[in-house]
Amino acid sequence: MLAVVWTFWIAPILVGATILAILSVIAGYLFMVTSKQYPRGKQKNQ
Repeated sequence: MLAVVWTFWIAPILVGATILAILSVIAGYLFMVTSKQYPRGKQKNQ
């Protein structure tokens, strides 16, 4: 019984953390790619 209760409350936390991790990796990749293509601030002047 304890395993069933453990699964029901830990599963949504793990799913949410996994989704956030995937989205943060995608966002970080897009940020790094676009920051090299479209520099701003001091990077633009150099």
